[in-house]
Amino acid sequence: MSKEKKLWIAFAFIVSVSFAVLGYYGFEIYQKAPPMPSQVVSSDGTVVFEGQDIKDGQNVWQSMGGQEVGSIWGHGAYTAPDWTADWLHREALYILNHWSEEEYSISYENLGSEQQAGLERRLQIEMRENTYNEADNTITISPIRAEAVEYLNSYYKGLFMENPELDELRNNYAIPKNSIKDETRMRQMTGFFFWASWAAITERPGSDVTYTHNWPPDDLIGNKATGDLLLWTGFSIILLLFGIGMMIFYHARMKEEEQPERPVEDPLMRQSITPSMLAVKKYLWVVSLLILVQVTFGVVTAHYGVEGDAFYGFKLADILPYSISRTWHVQLGILWIATAWLATGLYIAPAVSGKDPKYQKFGVNFLFICLLIIVLGSMAGQWMGVMQKLGLAENFWFGHQGYEYVDLGRFWQIFLLVGLFVWLALMVRPLLPVIRSKTSERNLLIMFLVSSAAIALFYAAGLMWGRQTNLAIAEYWRWWVVHLWVEGFFEVFATVVSAFLFVRLGLLRTKTATLSVLLATIIFLSGGILGTFHHLYFSGTPTAVMALGATFSALEVVPLVLIGYEVYENYMLSKATQWLKDYKWPIYCLIAVAFWNFLGAGIFGFIINPPIALYYMQGLNTTAVHAHTALFGVYGMLGIGLMLFVLRSLYRVKIWNNKLLSFSFWSINIGLLLMVLLSVLPIGLLQTIASVNEGMWYARSAEFMQQPGMDTLRWLRVIGDTIFAIGLIAFVWFVFTINRNKEIPIEKK
Repeated sequence: MSKEKKLWIAFAFIVSVSFAVLGYYGFEIYQKAPPMPSQVVSSDGTVVFEGQDIKDGQNVWQSMGGQEVGSIWGHGAYTAPDWTADWLHREALYILNHWSEEEYSISYENLGSEQQAGLERRLQIEMRENTYNEADNTITISPIRAEAVEYLNSYYKGLFMENPELDELRNNYAIPKNSIKDETRMRQMTGFFFWASWAAITERPGSDVTYTHNWPPDDLIGNKATGDLLLWTGFSIILLLFGIGMMIFYHARMKEEEQPERPVEDPLMRQSITPSMLAVKKYLWVVSLLILVQVTFGVVTAHYGVEGDAFYGFKLADILPYSISRTWHVQLGILWIATAWLATGLYIAPAVSGKDPKYQKFGVNFLFICLLIIVLGSMAGQWMGVMQKLGLAENFWFGHQGYEYVDLGRFWQIFLLVGLFVWLALMVRPLLPVIRSKTSERNLLIMFLVSSAAIALFYAAGLMWGRQTNLAIAEYWRWWVVHLWVEGFFEVFATVVSAFLFVRLGLLRTKTATLSVLLATIIFLSGGILGTFHHLYFSGTPTAVMALGATFSALEVVPLVLIGYEVYENYMLSKATQWLKDYKWPIYCLIAVAFWNFLGAGIFGFIINPPIALYYMQGLNTTAVHAHTALFGVYGMLGIGLMLFVLRSLYRVKIWNNKLLSFSFWSINIGLLLMVLLSVLPIGLLQTIASVNEGMWYARSAEFMQQPGMDTLRWLRVIGDTIFAIGLIAFVWFVFTINRNKEIPIEKK
């Protein structure tokens, strides 16, 4: 049996077994999610919330921006609090003060330590007891908790509406006045906050651990790290070390194959450019514009952390709230990166066969129009949703779904899914004849189509939740999209495309590239698929999810230990022949991808992945460190690199402005590094210390985040952001001016 066949069998085995396990525990999550009651009642018979009000409250929260305004269970934005941590601490203090005034006639804060300890233990027994009755589907709470609910309803009503006493706090949280304009909606959202917080403090039946595995950390309410968190953290580190050892051993045993003879001239210059390949140009122009728009919204979003509701004194939040600027910043980042990759696929597919199938150009142009409609339509819908101009059902379909990374309304999700399948068809049609001819590139092209099909298929996971699906279940499917689609099969696609380009340039043997791609994919997916669970430790999931997430997310880091070798290989390839100087900057982008893979996805990712680390860090700026360095550093730089490969082929007779590209490349990467090291990482680490010592509620509070030192750290981000933005502007300028460059002299062509 050939090596290729063995690897294909291993690939099929890993994928099928991993998804079987992922599906099984998905079923467990459905069965063991925190219950959604038909009523919440006080023990004296008073109805506190109707179940439908809680469900509608989830939709109100989504319409306001959802996870783009603070977070729930640690998932979401970083400027406002985590509402579950905030609710629980405020509820606890209200009850303790009530009991203290009632029994000792002084505030809880002024009690002696023994008296405080007694009341705290009483509070923990009160709040942690599971009073859900499965028979009549009700949650029963004590009168004092019902009283605390009314107090908190009044507080959040003032915060999200227009209580002038909360103007400063509202500004610190970047929440505009009247974010919620209707008192009925406000009461419903309070009901949702109560339910999400109830799940975070209520112990599972037959357990002394809450539905969210004692998250958020807060000693006052008895939410402390469990033994399981420590156990699986230790196991994940041991497995990581074992995996690294095995990878180094395997790599040491590999025999270096003889490199192919380098072509004397650029092979890509000999290929014909079909009409559909020329039509890809406009994709690259739009990607460049989207980069500028996305960076602009990133600047606005970061600045809201300083001024709250203004942009250098201008009350921008009245027309562009923080939740919208952040939504568009995150969403456009994914869309421009994805579009750059899709455009590369549309360019490569007909380049292989050298001709367009019938209507290929029409399909490329049609897909382009669809993508424009999706981008502009979803952005308009999100703005209308957040400005409370849509009903709850209309908001779900056309507005803002409130789930970070998949914020666009359901209609736009379906539209995008259809567009991805149109893209897949445009990829398959020109490649099928080549695959049928059984050329040496056959297996590599099959892997190319498999990864393309996965990109189209796995976005469909975003349709698996409904408007009022239990949050724990919606989170399970959301991370299918964020982790498996964005972090998973995009990574596979990137690996295949990079290898294929090197084969086409004559720098790698086809067989070597195929074996490397298959092996890399197997190693990555071995940890990557089940590593999805590391996002779900504290999202209302069973303990087994933590065990699997900790184990397999550690394996995701294992292949990154050989990044240095990959960097060296790519660097040496860039110097293989004289004509490869034309590809210096596309190849340097791949080197940057390897660097950020190691630092952003590897080091910064593993910092927050182990259960005990994430217990204190989930929802802090340490997550933003990983998000920026992995999403832009890895996928963004790859998108730019792929664009440069395509542009080199499209504008093959043009002299490149290498000084401009050099300035752009180094500015982007240095700016990103400074953004993280000078600002976001220090803030995240200081928040972590606060989370460990005081609790999540404090690490995210205005009291902590608005200290002068924290304000200074936020302003320091301007240094990195400015260098980064200038670099991207230079890149966009390069793309739009390349056609005006001088042509290569005839004798050098």
